[in-house]
Amino acid sequence: MADPASYRPKTSDIPTKPGVYRFRDEHGRVIYVGKAKVLRNRLLSYFANPERLTPKTRTMVFTAASVQWTVVGSELEALQLEYTWIKEYTPRFNIVFRDDKTYPYLAVTMDEKYPRALVMRGDKRKGVKYFGPFYPAKAIRETLDTLLRVFPVRSCAPGVFRRAEASGRPCLLGYIDKCAAPCVGRISEEDHRQLAEDLCTFMSGEATRFTKALTVKMQEAVAELEYERAARYRDDIAALNKVFERNAVVLAQNTDADIFGIHGDELEAAVQVFHVRDGRIRSQRGWVVEKVEDLTEPAFVEQLLTQVYADHADRIPREILVPAMPEDPEEVVTWLSELRGSKVSLRVAQRGDKAALASTVVENAEQALRLHKSKRASDITTRSLAMQELQDALGAEQALLRIECYDASHTQGTNVVASMVVFEDGLPKKSEYRKFSITGEAARDDTASMYDVIHRRFSRYLKEKVDPDVFAGGEVEAGTAEVKKFAYPPSLVIVDGGPPQVAAAQQALDDLGIDDIPVVGLAKRLEELWLPGDPFPLILPRASAALYLVQRLRDEAHRFAITFHRAKRGKSMLESELDAIPGLGKAKQEALRKHFGSMKNIRAAGVQELMQVSGIGEKLAQVIADSLEGSSPNAVNMTTGEILD
Repeated sequence: MADPASYRPKTSDIPTKPGVYRFRDEHGRVIYVGKAKVLRNRLLSYFANPERLTPKTRTMVFTAASVQWTVVGSELEALQLEYTWIKEYTPRFNIVFRDDKTYPYLAVTMDEKYPRALVMRGDKRKGVKYFGPFYPAKAIRETLDTLLRVFPVRSCAPGVFRRAEASGRPCLLGYIDKCAAPCVGRISEEDHRQLAEDLCTFMSGEATRFTKALTVKMQEAVAELEYERAARYRDDIAALNKVFERNAVVLAQNTDADIFGIHGDELEAAVQVFHVRDGRIRSQRGWVVEKVEDLTEPAFVEQLLTQVYADHADRIPREILVPAMPEDPEEVVTWLSELRGSKVSLRVAQRGDKAALASTVVENAEQALRLHKSKRASDITTRSLAMQELQDALGAEQALLRIECYDASHTQGTNVVASMVVFEDGLPKKSEYRKFSITGEAARDDTASMYDVIHRRFSRYLKEKVDPDVFAGGEVEAGTAEVKKFAYPPSLVIVDGGPPQVAAAQQALDDLGIDDIPVVGLAKRLEELWLPGDPFPLILPRASAALYLVQRLRDEAHRFAITFHRAKRGKSMLESELDAIPGLGKAKQEALRKHFGSMKNIRAAGVQELMQVSGIGEKLAQVIADSLEGSSPNAVNMTTGEILD
């Protein structure tokens, strides 16, 4: 770890203007991004007395090897640039509200000829009516399933609709009366659209109108002694009431608000948010985040709002209730209003129903943090124990914070591939997995393949290690390219195999002049570890956490390699058979695969069926049928029996 004094900038060099700063580690990777109204004051606070910093901040300062900054015109600009860099670099020490899922909405595609109801995520589309958001997604799927009983709007995908239309038979939902089946003409286009509009009206909050109408119909059916019809109306009323009860009215009907609650300690904080739409709690969401800086609650709220709404301007409500106002509320309100396109109210609820609901949100945050700590305690302990046990067993000098594992896969020496998987802090980091295609002399055997993969990976590391984009300090431009993550070196390299594979990997590192990255091999038969040049393996206790960790790494590398190998092999086999047919180009091959779905179906198709594919006439269809007539399915479809090493 670097001494902060070794890279501390001169006080006179740091500007006193607003700006954004970045801490980088010794490999040039950004590990923390922050903003400040006065850069000099904020940066000097990191170097004044490191012993007085919180544990995580102190770790960050000692992990860093340099610091750079960018001056901006205002704190609003700093807020936007800080968020942009956090999204670009994903710094390890930043508070990030990690949740890769977008909100689920109930959507009705009114822009289609026959509107359909479905659950949608992501960006909103013009001509589609959205209701929500809802969370979890299971709740809105159950709601939609219940609504289809009363409003049997089409909910199938376009492909299913076209097949039903062509065959003249509806899908299962049409048979169980959860779809009006416009695909087979059971309902006209106008009536089906009216059904979709009724669904939208109900979801907009006008439930009473429909329940009253159904109640009248039920009473009329009873008067006419049609009890079965009356029973159906009764069940429809119960279904609508069930949907309505799921979104209880808690505030005035015109209330659209997000209500945040925060509860935390010096290391972590739990955040909960209730989404209130039309006076009803539509959904609830929460995060548990690690604190790096000793942030005040206003500063934490500012970061929270930035990360929650920056990429989701269409989800900003008219009112946002927070437990504490940001440090610069005017700037944040201006920014939110610009994103939304209209005025946003940001305030702390003081009294009344909103204050009572806000206290409920905080109580949920308290419960979430308590549950998180109780669940995670054993998990963190086990991972830390595993890494410590492995470090002690190997005699490694540094903590094994990043481990890379390599595996090769092939079928009788063909389609040779390899995989690299990465574990950081004992957990998979899938964004940094890599796949390798191996050809030529490197594909002759496992040891040559392993040498080739290790040599290629760490050659890239050495090239990017000396990238001129790694700065020593001072002001940098916002668009500066970042050092690639591929160049970040591991604390340990594990290869799948015994002494030959280990020797090949070590030789590759030696040839590159790298002597500070340990290599170890994990043999499958006895789950033993082999070190370079050691005639005897290292045996870890059967029940040790370290052994479980390396097994997980090896199994994940094996899975990733096999997945890539099968994909490559299947594509090459399929292409080789179709490539042999004269007059059949790449575009027509792709059209065949898209139309029939598999090689088996293409082989079984007759001339007339082949002619249904765009671009294939009678003559070419006959050539395809004749060429595939004598081919063996087993020559192409080899999903079993492969030799995978």
